[in-house]
Amino acid sequence: MNKTQNILIIGAGLCGSLLALRMAQRGFQVTLVEKRPDLRKVTQDAGRSINLALSNRGLRGLRLAGVEDAAKKLCIPMNGRMIHDKVGNTFLSPYSGRKDEYINSISRPGLNMLLLDEAEKMPNVKIIFNHACEEVDLENASATFKDFNSKNETTISADVIFGTDGAGSAVRKSMYESHKFLFSFSQQWLSHGYKELEIPAFPENETNAETGYRTYKNALHIWPRGEDMLIALPNLDGSFTVTLFLPYENSEYCFENLTSPEMVHEYFNKEFPDVVEMIPNLSEEFFTNPIGPLGTVKCSPWNAFGKVLLLGDAAHAIVPFYGQGMNASFEDVAVFDEILEKYSSEKTINWNNLFKEYEALRKKDTDAIADLAVDNFHEMKEHTAMEIFQRKRKLETAFEAEFPEEYYSKYALVTFKESISYSEAMKRGRAQDKAILNLLDDGKITDEMSLKEKLELVKKETEGILHDDEVAFG
Repeated sequence: MNKTQNILIIGAGLCGSLLALRMAQRGFQVTLVEKRPDLRKVTQDAGRSINLALSNRGLRGLRLAGVEDAAKKLCIPMNGRMIHDKVGNTFLSPYSGRKDEYINSISRPGLNMLLLDEAEKMPNVKIIFNHACEEVDLENASATFKDFNSKNETTISADVIFGTDGAGSAVRKSMYESHKFLFSFSQQWLSHGYKELEIPAFPENETNAETGYRTYKNALHIWPRGEDMLIALPNLDGSFTVTLFLPYENSEYCFENLTSPEMVHEYFNKEFPDVVEMIPNLSEEFFTNPIGPLGTVKCSPWNAFGKVLLLGDAAHAIVPFYGQGMNASFEDVAVFDEILEKYSSEKTINWNNLFKEYEALRKKDTDAIADLAVDNFHEMKEHTAMEIFQRKRKLETAFEAEFPEEYYSKYALVTFKESISYSEAMKRGRAQDKAILNLLDDGKITDEMSLKEKLELVKKETEGILHDDEVAFG
């Protein structure tokens, strides 16, 4: 393989910085270009980044690049969802009945800095900040950038270009605007937006017996309220990043009508009274931090002329409700690397074939996780508070604890079982959900049955649903 080839990666976020590190480890000459300033040298804007949940698929990508252990030092394990009702009662719904399965709260900037530091250590990596991609010459693998400081334009040529520049990708825009091939693109917005708030750590002079955290540390906290919800993820400094998901309009409480401190406090006192006590500067934060949109991007092809490839959010941006956006992007890098390995024995890489093979393998899985993330939005804000859903989760947790090799819930299939694809996890997981809910609703799972009998009944019902689906769609 000709490793003197030049790789241009546009976008130095999580996916781009991991890809740059991995391609450099393989010996390529890598130029990584980012439109924003170097986040290691500037103060982060508040309210612009949903906390991230790092799980098995993402760890696989970090492991590949040799940075898993370093990343884990930035993590706080979350063992389950802590559900909060309107009067302050809580209960923990474990993510899995297996003790070694949990997700991790991690700071987006912290992880991005780690990856940039590691990439920068490589002698064959050059990183350029403050340069916005203006356009890409898809057929000739060159891109024009504008320096935010000098306003000068620079063109960089390479053997191949990777577009890892996020949901608003400039690389994807060049593909969309090309008249040389057919490019499909869809962008679907939720009717909800999000706003970030913060539960600060206890001040040092206050006595919180255990940790400095104002609520339980090792969980993803959810306040499900049907139409809207809050979630909170822990940070290493004792604080929690809180995210409010709320309709833009046409609701009793929505971003359109929460226009005064009085309205904000009325809303929080009614829906989230326990949170009001934990956020001292609630209305100030509410009106200072921006409202962010939530959308899904799908497109095809990801490959242009065997010269340009989209990865990460540039190819498949998703809403954050399965905690899989970053994990899917890191898994992109791992899947791409596996296919690249097959081509590594060739003297000259056939990038066109490689890119097509990658997309053929990966696209159905990123479509699946995009759909699952929207499903989970409704599950989190509505179903987690429903009695039948809670019965289903208790049953699944018991199955996983007692029969860890025989049963994985849909959540566990997606989040913890990286050996199967997202599309397979979606198919089996949806069938299992339908099976359990049907059996519970019909009263066919009874207290008199042993756990093993319940499991066998669920498995039989699941297989019947999978068979019916194959007949219907086969």
